[in-house]
Amino acid sequence: MKSLVFAAGIAALALPLSTAQAAIVTVGSGLARSCYEASEERNPSQVNIDACNRAFTEQALDRHDEVATHVNRGILYYLAGNMAAASYDYDQALALDPNQAEAWLNKAMVALRTGDRRAAASMFDKALELRTARPALAYYGKAIVNEDAGNLREAYEDLLKARALEPRWSAPADELKRYMVR
Repeated sequence: MKSLVFAAGIAALALPLSTAQAAIVTVGSGLARSCYEASEERNPSQVNIDACNRAFTEQALDRHDEVATHVNRGILYYLAGNMAAASYDYDQALALDPNQAEAWLNKAMVALRTGDRRAAASMFDKALELRTARPALAYYGKAIVNEDAGNLREAYEDLLKARALEPRWSAPADELKRYMVR
């Protein structure tokens, strides 16, 4: 019988603030587009957050762009370490579109970062169900939740999925090195 053994003495999976999140493309130009580009560049400067804020007050956003701008500003807040503001933005996006996969994925990242593993797990599942643009990130997050819960086989399988989906992303492959399959 095969068993999965966690490599002893090695730190548990960690999710750095710099972990890429899933932005939503904003159509057109203007402040909402600048907000999207800042989230894609992972640049949470106050100037970029202000551009997002101004998009809500100075642009006529259609529903898609409003949802996208909430998600993209949420990413900037997440990267800046402001989990409450990030969560608020993801909640606003979900209030406008409860089927927005990237809002679920990013909200799961906040839940994971703030220690709410149970909520994070269901949000990662929801993001996958809704076909997030970053399924590897969702599986990686699920791996963290599963490992923390002692579900090593599930964590290992989630990491395998993450690596298969984004083979050039080194984090899943690096984490898989900590496992021995017998």
